[in-house]
Amino acid sequence: MDTKPTQAAGAPRESLEGDEADRDVIAICIVAAAIILFVGIGATVGPQVLDSLLGRGRAPDAALVDAFLLNIALIIFGWSRYRELSEEVSRRRQAEQQARLLAETDPMTGFLNRRSLDGSVERAIERAREDNQCVAMLMLDLDNFKQVNDTNGHQTGDELLRESARRIAEVAPPGAILARIGGDEFALAFPFSSDRLDLVERIASRLVDRIAQTTQCGPTLIDVTASVGIARSDLAKMGGKLKNDTQGLLEMADIAMYHAKRAGRNRYCWFEGSMADEIRFRFAMESGIRAGVPRGEFVPYYEQQIDLQTGELTGFEMLARWNSPEFGIVSPEIFIPIAEEIGTIADLSESVIAQALDDAREWDPSLTLAVNVSPVQLRDPWFAQKLLRLMTAKNFPPDRLEIEITESCLLENVAQVRALISSLKNQGITVSLDDFGTGYSSLAQLRSLPFDRIKIDRSFVSNVTESEDSAAIVHAIAMLGQGLRLPITAEGIENSEVLEHLRAYGPLKGQGFFYGRPCPAADISEMLRARGRVTGGDAAIEPRSAVAAEAKADEPALRHAAQ
Repeated sequence: MDTKPTQAAGAPRESLEGDEADRDVIAICIVAAAIILFVGIGATVGPQVLDSLLGRGRAPDAALVDAFLLNIALIIFGWSRYRELSEEVSRRRQAEQQARLLAETDPMTGFLNRRSLDGSVERAIERAREDNQCVAMLMLDLDNFKQVNDTNGHQTGDELLRESARRIAEVAPPGAILARIGGDEFALAFPFSSDRLDLVERIASRLVDRIAQTTQCGPTLIDVTASVGIARSDLAKMGGKLKNDTQGLLEMADIAMYHAKRAGRNRYCWFEGSMADEIRFRFAMESGIRAGVPRGEFVPYYEQQIDLQTGELTGFEMLARWNSPEFGIVSPEIFIPIAEEIGTIADLSESVIAQALDDAREWDPSLTLAVNVSPVQLRDPWFAQKLLRLMTAKNFPPDRLEIEITESCLLENVAQVRALISSLKNQGITVSLDDFGTGYSSLAQLRSLPFDRIKIDRSFVSNVTESEDSAAIVHAIAMLGQGLRLPITAEGIENSEVLEHLRAYGPLKGQGFFYGRPCPAADISEMLRARGRVTGGDAAIEPRSAVAAEAKADEPALRHAAQ
């Protein structure tokens, strides 16, 4: 099976060859006519010139001599022109071949590109049918390649792509079709007997193992893995939704590849019909997220933060929600991981934070706003500057903003996180370590990083009255906070028993469903107006929403808890 490009873009080859033939004929005709005239005139002038030189006759007619010399000049000119045309034709052929090569191959790896892959696979499928075989399509995607680019630069990323292509070519069977179809996506197609699935799986397994080996890119050692999806050309079409054999095979392999990623990456997966609906839902989510960010579909909800000793409302944590016209209200546990993978998390987060700053600006100045940031955002060295610019545009005081960083972020780049925390604190922003106890940070890191607050994860707090282990962890974190002079916030307070348990640990803040579920901005605004805690608000205004009414009804209970 041939892996070379088969057809170039641009002018048809037949047209070019026709032009070349016309030019060749003209040049040959000029030379031939000149030769005929040379022979005709030379037959007359030649003997006369010879007799004149020997003194046996008179000199030839001057006009004939001029014609004879002009004839010689035409022969020389015609031959020279013919050579020039031949060289031009040769250059055009080379340019045509180069253009065809550029149009059909990937210049970085030498593999076919997406445009030429379709035709090559189609021909391979036809030949496989004639030989009672089928074609296996393997689609390979490098895991976390974007992070390699962002961390080490595009030059290192390009070198990694070339090395990955070389390893794929090593593993591929002879005659396989090799293509680079995207930034870090590769395709490998080859024929096989339908009863030799083990052969296909052996090649897929070798691909995964080979890519996972450490790559030396200049002075840097890079470790990446690959996810591989496999499809076969003899599978029945899924409800007639696939366009044709080639496009259908690519789509099935792509679906299987995404399934391998979701299953943990660094593995291969065969396409199965049940995957299609699941992946189509995933694609619909991705499309919805991309379109929803500029349309303002992502909105802030707010969860109350309470002083556990006094019962006083001290602020809110902002939690993003997706108000999707197709899927309804979607929780962040669903859309945040997808937004991080497709690279829209920064725009999404900035949009929601901007709305939250607008909302919180109308609250009582004593109320704080806590905002979570994604680990992906922390990789941006300009994140602090972007946040400060946004706060300046919204005229929001830095001392009312609290940025929450999850403990898992400390695994990626402690030096960059330290610089980011210092930059935020220099602007007057409070920085909290979120979900403490669920990650892998050490006490040394906690002591060296300038956090202002620790938040105990809800998984420990909600079980504090039922699990001795959870109670011991919460107690240890509370004592650690006292020792390091770091205030503590407990998440996941769901009942009064948990509240009473936590109040024994001294001055803590808390949040959870016991104080109400997260609410949209309009409901929070009504609740604060009812309590007289908005800028210029009127405490006598009656609540108009169920949430505000519930908050007002809960006030006696909160006052009782504070006593």
